[in-house]
Amino acid sequence: MYDVAIIGSGPAGISAAINLKILNKNFIWFSSRTVSKKVGQAEFVKNYLGLPDVTGGELAWTFRNHYESMDIKPEEKTVTGVYRTEGHFTLLAGNENYLAKCVILCTGVQTEKPLEGEEEFLGRGVSYCATCDGNLYKNKKIAVLCTDKQFEHEAEFLAELSKKAYVMPMYRGYEIKSEKAEVILKNPVKVSGGMKVDKIHFKDGFIEADGLFILRGSVSPATLVHGLKTEGGHISVARDLSTNIKGIFAAGDCTGRPYQYAKSAGEGNIAAHSAVEYLASLK
Repeated sequence: MYDVAIIGSGPAGISAAINLKILNKNFIWFSSRTVSKKVGQAEFVKNYLGLPDVTGGELAWTFRNHYESMDIKPEEKTVTGVYRTEGHFTLLAGNENYLAKCVILCTGVQTEKPLEGEEEFLGRGVSYCATCDGNLYKNKKIAVLCTDKQFEHEAEFLAELSKKAYVMPMYRGYEIKSEKAEVILKNPVKVSGGMKVDKIHFKDGFIEADGLFILRGSVSPATLVHGLKTEGGHISVARDLSTNIKGIFAAGDCTGRPYQYAKSAGEGNIAAHSAVEYLASLK
């Protein structure tokens, strides 16, 4: 059982992790090894205090060097569900469950809009986790929306399980190595079906499939945590960055504008301290 679980690879998540380390809390931080692409790909950052005219790559290196110097190691898994259970939270990541007394969401802003029908069919043919749900579709026809090259091994895993897999890479330079995979270079716009998924639609037609796997780097907060209050696509928070669900805090771009690295880092700090106060209240 962890004191805190942090979800997110950007400045807010890193800041929360650093502060919880300083405060000597037992935490797990779900993040990719590399700092958020949004940071690394920035040409210049002119308003980060103490680092004038720093490039995004330099800032990302500084962030990573800071947490590595404190012996903080991210858990490189995508969290696909957060559930309240008997006074704590259960987080589903891959095919494993993790327990934490409270959670800090630093999920950023999801730039990809959900497909029409995606949320409606979640758990009824739509899945975000290859290792969790892949075996349910053994020897069936599936569709796989792959948004980044880092998820190709998951797409190949699903293809080998399936009777046939329609893989839709949303990037250039794809290398899908499976004889069961048929690459479709179209953007899906809708998922439909009856009790379960049976069709994936494009602007000019559709394919029939028993399920759709969406391999993204993050899941939208409202999908991730059932009952989480959002407004305009952002998580609603109080000044201490608590959400409407007791024990869940949020920080960074996911809480709203302005989308600034300095703001995100500051909110990560506040969320960490608020989480520590919440933990003290449990005693």
